[in-house]
Amino acid sequence: MLIAADKFKGSLTAVQVAERVMAGLRRVVPGVEVEALPVADGGDGTVDAAVAAGFERREVRVAGPLGDELTAAFALRGDTAVVEMAEASGLQRLPAGVFAPLTSSTYGSGELLRAALDAGARTIVFGVGGSATTDGGAGMLSALGARFVDAVGEPVAPGGAALSDVATADLSGLDPRLTSVDFVLASDVDNPLTGPKGAPAVYGPQKGASPDDVEILDAALGHFAAVLEKSIGSRATEYAAAPGAGAAGGIGYGALVLGARFRPGIEVMLDVLGFAPALERATLVITGEGSLDEQTLHGKAPAGVAAAARAAGKEVVAVCGRLALRPEALGRAGIRRAYPLTEVEPDIARCISDAGPILETVAQNIARDFLT
Repeated sequence: MLIAADKFKGSLTAVQVAERVMAGLRRVVPGVEVEALPVADGGDGTVDAAVAAGFERREVRVAGPLGDELTAAFALRGDTAVVEMAEASGLQRLPAGVFAPLTSSTYGSGELLRAALDAGARTIVFGVGGSATTDGGAGMLSALGARFVDAVGEPVAPGGAALSDVATADLSGLDPRLTSVDFVLASDVDNPLTGPKGAPAVYGPQKGASPDDVEILDAALGHFAAVLEKSIGSRATEYAAAPGAGAAGGIGYGALVLGARFRPGIEVMLDVLGFAPALERATLVITGEGSLDEQTLHGKAPAGVAAAARAAGKEVVAVCGRLALRPEALGRAGIRRAYPLTEVEPDIARCISDAGPILETVAQNIARDFLT
């Protein structure tokens, strides 16, 4: 049996989900063989999933989204690094209740990438999601050697709103090592940089952006891409429209400018984590995440796990905190049955606060249904 579940956001990490499910299964069938492979789709928790799969955790001091110094981590195994932008520039790095949609920066994410290069990485999987930022990756590019100046030659301020002041983009100082690495942009969203489906319009409100802020950011990012076109040619405009450019406040765009290739986050992570050989050994796969809903079907970890398992002819069930998908939708995704915590405990607040013990009970139900 293989447990390949993502985190229950706000309650349990992916590692804790695997531990609780394993404990519940073994209460019913003590000798059951269980393999745990915590997964992530590129968003927050990606480094933890890599470490659980045998990568080494490396810590470095970088700038947070507001410029304050903090400790962030990336994962390294051999010459492959897993870098998670949320470690440096994620919403969880802001003080409680504080949002800074116009001024937060991805500079620290660039510092994390530089640290991975310093550690000898030749392949970098860059997981993006959960960002506090909407700066088009300008901060990240700056940390890697790019210069963005205004009409009088002064460096522009951090954050997305200030991109409207960029007069010149100079990428000649970018770290030369970037040209010799396999740089993979791992994301579960395929939005373009700007427009009705762009980063500011779709994700800005989650980061505290008002309707006026969204307009400011969308115009600033459009201007940023236009200035970059003067520096690197028509590629700048092509990248802005490309799938994944709008990921994590447009840091996907910055990654594409650096030469990254876009791949769905869960596909990349399953490759990196060694999912295929683990799947081969399994008879039943248990996947899941905090909420199984329509978003799950569009590139989230459980959908990726289920698709791979179905292709291998393996049966899949899912655990979740909340279930908002009908059985036929689950079936189309390759999930035979879902087990929400709310079936055991109807009180949603308790499901969040006591997720671990309730999940163990849910796992006992799975064991009774499939192992006895």
